[in-house]
Amino acid sequence: MFNQTTLLMKKMLETYNGFESLKVLVDVGGGLGATLGIILSKYPHIKGINFDLPFVVSEAPAIPGVEHVGGDMFDCVPTGDAIFMKWILHDWSDEHCVKILKNCWKALPDNGKMIIVEGVIPDTPEDSDHARNCFMGDLCMMAYNVGGKERTKN
Repeated sequence: MFNQTTLLMKKMLETYNGFESLKVLVDVGGGLGATLGIILSKYPHIKGINFDLPFVVSEAPAIPGVEHVGGDMFDCVPTGDAIFMKWILHDWSDEHCVKILKNCWKALPDNGKMIIVEGVIPDTPEDSDHARNCFMGDLCMMAYNVGGKERTKN
């Protein structure tokens, strides 16, 4: 996952400017903090909060500008200007996703935002590398996680 994260985040930071005005960014399900480390390397003014299960963040390395916080996204989420989630929602059923997103919403100020990175499968079958990868991801999510799935734009 680390190599995929590096490639994805490099491209995202080249094309997405939504981090510029942030003061505090919470990465929900951030694992060991690699994604925040990449974001903060370009935006060092941001305070990063890497939020994941306690046993996960207990193994996280020190990263300049990142605070590792243990907890459960189904209970509550730390507050920040924005909440970032990468490849989290596809692990969960629609009902679980609603619970996670409601907790994230509660943690945001009125002008806060969610930044969600997920694979999106086409509404109709396509024969492209991207579509095949997304459909394969969908099969993996269904096999490994009860209720997990890739979703369409709708």
